[in-house]
Amino acid sequence: MSVRLGSADRAVIWAALAAIGTGMVSWAGSARGDDDDTAPPAEVLRRSVAISAGSVQDLTLTIAPDLPCVWPSGMTPMAVVPTATFGRSGRHRDMLVIDEHTGTQWDAPAHFVPPPDSGLPGAGPMGLVTGEKVPAWQFCGEACVIDVTAGRDSVEKGSSRLIGPEVVREWEMEHRRLGPGDVVLFRSDYTDDFYRPFPAGERFVAAALRNEAPGWPAPTPETMVYLADRGVTTLGLDGASMGPLPNMAVATHQAGGARGMVWVECATNLGSLPSTGAFFALLPAKHAGGSGGECRCIAITEPGLATELIARARAHRVADLSVTLDEDLPVVWPGRGPGEEGGRYISKVLNRFGAARGPFFALTHLFDSMAGTHVVFPGFSLPVDAGEVERSEPAIRDLVDGFEKRFGALPFSGVRTEGVDLAQTIGQAHLVDVRGLRGKGGFAAKRPAGPVINRAFLEEHHAEHPFQPGEIVIFWSGYSDDTFRPLPAGPAKDSAFVLPLAGEAEGWPAPTPEAIVWLAERGIRCLGTDGPTLGGVDPTESLAIDWMAASQGMAVVEYLTGLEAIAGHDALFIFAPVKIAGTRGGYGRALALVGE
Repeated sequence: MSVRLGSADRAVIWAALAAIGTGMVSWAGSARGDDDDTAPPAEVLRRSVAISAGSVQDLTLTIAPDLPCVWPSGMTPMAVVPTATFGRSGRHRDMLVIDEHTGTQWDAPAHFVPPPDSGLPGAGPMGLVTGEKVPAWQFCGEACVIDVTAGRDSVEKGSSRLIGPEVVREWEMEHRRLGPGDVVLFRSDYTDDFYRPFPAGERFVAAALRNEAPGWPAPTPETMVYLADRGVTTLGLDGASMGPLPNMAVATHQAGGARGMVWVECATNLGSLPSTGAFFALLPAKHAGGSGGECRCIAITEPGLATELIARARAHRVADLSVTLDEDLPVVWPGRGPGEEGGRYISKVLNRFGAARGPFFALTHLFDSMAGTHVVFPGFSLPVDAGEVERSEPAIRDLVDGFEKRFGALPFSGVRTEGVDLAQTIGQAHLVDVRGLRGKGGFAAKRPAGPVINRAFLEEHHAEHPFQPGEIVIFWSGYSDDTFRPLPAGPAKDSAFVLPLAGEAEGWPAPTPEAIVWLAERGIRCLGTDGPTLGGVDPTESLAIDWMAASQGMAVVEYLTGLEAIAGHDALFIFAPVKIAGTRGGYGRALALVGE
């Protein structure tokens, strides 16, 4: 779904954002080249270059068809559909069918606030603030966990325990006054107890809607107003909805949305967090014109690091490094020929405001799981076992033989997204400026090529800016900044993918397999690039690069953008894909918490 706004609409949006506070757009630091990147990182980050797995708490439910991840009425069941296999392409691909409000999810103001010119009840300027317009700083802050477990199931069936302002005031009396930069999380352990495979999963939402079981605790509209008056703009809870059953959902959603608040629903594992002091991050899908969407939620509990990140979030020093998902933008791999295209990104209105469908707005989507800014884990490009290689088409077996002659045996991987260590894609960003390599790719018709990042280039960089184990090494070329543009009318070809893949324009920079090995030997476990893929445009070398990164156990975050925002600054990079079972990575939001 493409959203095209006129000047009047933009004026209303900016007025609405100004009502929440200043600094609503993602922070972007001053532009400085990599030659200026000599300032040491903040001391707390220097001590924590490698983020320990125990310091990162996953607060996200797994999405799978046999789990109650979709609201049981009026929504689309989710599905993962394999579209490519190792045996045919040397990689695996999946297509997704998924609503925005699936699994752990978040609500933007436009979810329940109608647009200002609609004439509908509750309409206002916040009805124009869709998901991609919410500033990155609002996704982060200090987790303030309010325990509402007591009396959770003592209410009538089909009803929620109401969280009134007095509950918040009681917490404040015990801890401290809430304010801007706090993320208020209501902990009831509801998802921990009731998010189960079907048929037990009926208890999660459906049984409560049928008046067969109590619902989840949720705040009243007065609580939303109280928190907004405190300057709180971000909330969360581990129930199925911010709206209480049976009949207060609209009022609560509109009270918060009208005040520019956003919130997470269906969080989990909130009991792993202290009452205060943990750093919280919401990492949502960036759907254009969306009402919110599926997301990943994490917390960092190591005290020193959390304190530093909370300070950066309060100062709105949060950079969004993600491209926007939109039907009219080049967000999905088009393939090098017929039959190789990833599932096209399709965005459609599932529910619009109105008497027929109810007082909320939401989208549903169909697209390749590696759309937009995404991560690939080793299972994306490696075979599951020897049998998968043996069953491959002859051309793939020949490529495997060629790789193994150069680099040794190709390993196997059965790791899926739901089982990956999140700490691998969180860490100190180490920007490698490769902008000077552009223009040296040597492409020609029917011979796609792009700039090469070789070992010698990295050794020269390392001499002045040493790589440290646990850093997230990110190649900054400016490619996505220059080419991520609306798709042209046919027969013109887009400059991000199609022109370079056809050998009609230079491709994006890519490291050699040997350069990847050299980085792995220095303890680098995650790479990032602002090109659409790590492997570049040459078909054979691209596969070798992907196989080598996977062989080294690396995670690779692809299609970043706006890296100038972190150039010359120390920055903590955060990425985590939407937690969809059976996938091998996937889409999400990349953020950076930027120091002075």
